[in-house]
Amino acid sequence: MCRSFTRRCAGLFGVLSLLLATPLLNSIANAQSLPATAHVPVVVITAERNETDIQRVGSAITIVSGEDIARRNPSSLVDVLREVPGVDITENGGPGSTTSVRLRGANAGQTLVLIDGIRVNDSSGVGGEFDFSNLVPAAVERIEVLRGPQSALYGSDAIGGVINIITKRGRETPEAALQIEGGRYGTVNGSGAVSGAVGPWSYALSGGAQRSDGFSRFGSRIPALEARFGPLERDGFDRFGGYGRFGYDARQGFRLDFGALTTTLNSAYDAAFGSVPDTPSSLRQRLHQVYGKADLDSFDGLLTQSLTAYANRTDRAYNDISFDGAAAPRTTFFTTSRFVGDRLGIEYQARLKLAQFGSLIAGAKTEREESSGSTQDFLPVQGRLVASPPGGQTTNAVFGLWQIPVDDRLNISVGGRLDDVTGIGSFVTWRTTAAYFISETGTKFRASAGTGAKAPSLFQRLDPTFGNTRLSPETSFSFDGGVDQALLDGRINLSVTGFSNEFQNLIDFDFATNRYINIASARTNGVEFGLDAEIVDRYLRLKVAYTYLSAIDTVTKLTLARRPGDVARFSVVIKASDELTIEPSVLVVSQRFNSPGESDRLAPYVRLDLRADYQLDKHWNIYVRGDNITNRRYEEALSYGVTGAAFYAGLKGKW
Repeated sequence: MCRSFTRRCAGLFGVLSLLLATPLLNSIANAQSLPATAHVPVVVITAERNETDIQRVGSAITIVSGEDIARRNPSSLVDVLREVPGVDITENGGPGSTTSVRLRGANAGQTLVLIDGIRVNDSSGVGGEFDFSNLVPAAVERIEVLRGPQSALYGSDAIGGVINIITKRGRETPEAALQIEGGRYGTVNGSGAVSGAVGPWSYALSGGAQRSDGFSRFGSRIPALEARFGPLERDGFDRFGGYGRFGYDARQGFRLDFGALTTTLNSAYDAAFGSVPDTPSSLRQRLHQVYGKADLDSFDGLLTQSLTAYANRTDRAYNDISFDGAAAPRTTFFTTSRFVGDRLGIEYQARLKLAQFGSLIAGAKTEREESSGSTQDFLPVQGRLVASPPGGQTTNAVFGLWQIPVDDRLNISVGGRLDDVTGIGSFVTWRTTAAYFISETGTKFRASAGTGAKAPSLFQRLDPTFGNTRLSPETSFSFDGGVDQALLDGRINLSVTGFSNEFQNLIDFDFATNRYINIASARTNGVEFGLDAEIVDRYLRLKVAYTYLSAIDTVTKLTLARRPGDVARFSVVIKASDELTIEPSVLVVSQRFNSPGESDRLAPYVRLDLRADYQLDKHWNIYVRGDNITNRRYEEALSYGVTGAAFYAGLKGKW
């Protein structure tokens, strides 16, 4: 199926290219004689570290709106991220389980995750990756997914790209929202939000909670495993969280912004190995964050300075239960463990407008990361509490970015950064981009190139058993190029990007020395394709996201684990009436390998989802959604279950 699917997608791409090539080339050739079309600016923040018209951005970036999240799945950010080209996601047993997100074939720990521009990757994690299962979407206003190496802007971890989760802020018009949903697996989900402004002060408060009885993370709906291990227990979860954001702006060039976030996930999980892989283990995971930011405009707005102070904590606690022997009498093992990662930092940034010479951004940052942990055995014999030696490192960085408008059409940016990490040393990264926008034809050509770096995690360096204090940072060199094309007054938007990445000094576990070493290297190449087409004005819309990926371990020449060659999502938005909207969507994933060395092959699959929304009046609407409505059996990770056919119904209100 993998090859057949690739040929079909290549054929689709070829047909679209032929259909678009002639009018596009003619339009470009005649651009000077055409009247300029109105351009409504779409502003992004992440791509250039300040508000920038997306048409001036040379990097590949996708915006996911809060409306997209609410439409796709209001209880999870994961499903909506599947709609973004270049993104690959693995859930280890459905909602509430460990969730890894990779960009362009990079490791999960090589994806930098920000919340309101502040890094939240887990300081205590093995690879420093962020677990998306812990987030409550109620506070999210939009997500910006910036693909390609961005270490020159954001430092360590931004090798594959950056996912910036931007929370809601208050506007002059007060707003309130309420939503509740229920469905299969005993699932109940609810959220609420209020926002507004009083004089110079703005506020946004939101919160949400969800619970589900779930299904067995190990073996659910996998016939061979269900037959071998008998009835499997359910692994449910509950998560809840709240967010508050407050701002001050008296329109005098001075602004303040404060935010606080807290989320908690309680989830059951299975060992998924051994003679009894279906175990009653559980975890509690918490994320807390606070920040304060001050902005000051000087010299009639020519100079803008900002100072941000922040702190966050990731706290994971496990109750791990396992068994020795499948039949009675068997020995029960019960161990508790806890891992805490703390981050404290302050960052300064200045932007100087240089008129026809563009703008210059410069800044500095200092950040302290610490991790600690402990374990204790309770069964079969209670042991003493063993604390891991606390570890920490400080990163000091300076960075700069020059945005250069060559003329009305061409925009170039050149940036660089120096990071110095205690115990590791210094590394320099750079990035350059170019965007050429032809407003008359709605065409943007873009390209970017740069280097990325990722400092070893605290666990990889300082763990008393497996750590290696001589590790070097992982590095990469990448480039991409693409075109974004708007047709028929913006009714059709097409995007195509080709990319290539080279990874060096990758950190992997060496079984010969029983520790982490810089041993691996990899190469990824691919194509990202996106289409958003309004087929019939207001009534029929087609959305397509497709990624082709070749991800190779350059030492073994074999495919990297859990990297599918083809991922595609097709959806059709049908406006059946002014009140009723129906959206079927299809997710297609080719074969991949669960483990290194092209072992443990996972079969390709096709999943069909459906959503229908009915607007009752200007404030209320009801909806139903169905996940995997054909009850397709597949695995995202070896031996881990996924949802069966599941239907949910909800009610939303907005004022």
